Amino acid sequence: MMKCISIDLDGTLLNSKHEISEENLQTLHDLKKQGHYVILNTGRALADVIKIQAVQQLELPIFCINGSMLYSKSGELLYEAIVPISTYKEIFSRLKDLDIGILVYTNYGGFPSTLPPLQEKSKEELTTLFQQYDYDQFLTKEDIKIYKIMALVYDGQLEKLEDVKKALGNTLDIFMAASLPNNLELTSSEANKGKAILRYQKLMNLHFEEIIAIGDGGNDLGQFEVATTSIAMGNAPAYIQNIADVVTKTNDENGFSYAMRHQLKLIPTSETANI
Repeated sequence: MMKCISIDLDGTLLNSKHEISEENLQTLHDLKKQGHYVILNTGRALADVIKIQAVQQLELPIFCINGSMLYSKSGELLYEAIVPISTYKEIFSRLKDLDIGILVYTNYGGFPSTLPPLQEKSKEELTTLFQQYDYDQFLTKEDIKIYKIMALVYDGQLEKLEDVKKALGNTLDIFMAASLPNNLELTSSEANKGKAILRYQKLMNLHFEEIIAIGDGGNDLGQFEVATTSIAMGNAPAYIQNIADVVTKTNDENGFSYAMRHQLKLIPTSETANI
């Protein structure tokens, strides 16, 4: 039986230092050796994924930007789902006066940035960045493609996300999900982590007898929906844990490895003896 193992990155495979631990890395190698089909399924853009040193040695399919872009294990782009420019302009017009941060993921990179480089910036630095950025300038680039718009609020202002949802309403042909409690990610209606798994299966003429999905955020619910077994991290919000079939340890306790080796027992006992 071919098992697909679809793995979120931030808060799941990555610890709080945004690293893949040696234990998790060994588990990835062991899963591949056992013949399982291992996929990285993330909200990150490809450039922010391949910066992770451990990823460079794995040769895995990578689904980026919540299923907006599917890459084969050799790095070939197999599929992309784009937000029309007209839809982006409508979204931006509804959000621009809400005093929030906005990130736009494109084929030219993130404007004014993608999320990972901002994680160490202060509130003051972020406020200046978002207030001063000209969101019209990247639209002049040749053949611009928009994959995701992210709305960001500060941790003490989570109620503003309700204002974002109200402003967007239900009239736009988009998919909404949250990778963290303080954001909302908007992609094409054809893009979510679950659809990405099913689409990849069809593109590659594969048939997964089992789909095991592991994650910690709202954007993982799409992959939970298509999974035969869904696994929530111990650091996931309660509502994610309540939906999942299995709850494992946290990302700082190698919860991914623990789930694969000890809860699902996908790797023979002889290979877990030293863990």
